[in-house]
Amino acid sequence: MKYTAPWWLPGGNLQTIVSARLARRFGGSPPDYLRERWGTPDNDFIDLDWLRAETESGAPLLVLFHGLEGSSRSHYAESFADFARERKMAFVVAHFRGCSGELNHAPRAYHSGDYEEIDWILRRLRSRHAGALLAVGISLGGNALLRWAEEAGSVAAKSVSAVAAVCAPLDLAASGASIGQGFNRQVYTRMFLQTMKPKALSKLTQFPGLFDGQALRGARDLYTFDNIFTAPLHGFKDTDSYWRDASAKRHLRSIRIPALVLNAKNDPFVPADSLPTSTEVSKWVDLWQPEHGGHAGFPVGAPPGNLSALPHAVGSWLLQNQ
Repeated sequence: MKYTAPWWLPGGNLQTIVSARLARRFGGSPPDYLRERWGTPDNDFIDLDWLRAETESGAPLLVLFHGLEGSSRSHYAESFADFARERKMAFVVAHFRGCSGELNHAPRAYHSGDYEEIDWILRRLRSRHAGALLAVGISLGGNALLRWAEEAGSVAAKSVSAVAAVCAPLDLAASGASIGQGFNRQVYTRMFLQTMKPKALSKLTQFPGLFDGQALRGARDLYTFDNIFTAPLHGFKDTDSYWRDASAKRHLRSIRIPALVLNAKNDPFVPADSLPTSTEVSKWVDLWQPEHGGHAGFPVGAPPGNLSALPHAVGSWLLQNQ
């Protein structure tokens, strides 16, 4: 991806925050979604939001997996929906548990390496859609999508034609350390915990004794939160083992379908020195690492900017590799 940041928007933090809060996400009206609920094998549910728009016969289905605390109304989701609408593609956002606006029934939530859930979702979508299936994951969703492609190997091609991971924290320990310091800790960590902690405490009300509520209330960073909630709830010993085992970076040589891995080098969440090199990936993987773009941003144009560049570049790559 050849990306040049607008002159008025220097630095990764501004490119991240303006994209999320101010930049235009679509050309006309907001995406109109139709919600579908699927029952899960463990007697829970997930919600999928389908774009209501005209589609061409045989058009590909673009599946989006959102980032930490994201949804179909996240800025990047609406910009990808707009891309699909313009090209008359089918489009759906698959929500991770707890992210669709309603508390789930089961104890489990979601995590950065949740490839089992992605596998189940993609297999079911494949059985329903006649055309090509293309998948994009943003941030946490991107890492989880790559973990799925790594675990599936050559079998992944039975479900999807190509995948793309955008601004994924491929080395979770490096990203966790970055977001836990300085400005990032004061702004981004605080923002995430504002929604993550109440959701976790709601789980404790559902399932008394599930974790130490007093300790979680005192959590001031994602490392502590994951140590109390995310890691033990999903079968990991602790945060360190979770971040190690869920990270996609060390398994990128296992991918056997076309995969795009896009990371801006000035992403506040993902240190540039943690990004993979061409020697660390399989021949199926394309690495795009522009100097600028921020986290899930890549805004272009005059103030307040617009988000068309990211879905156009990534969506075009996916269509070329279907």
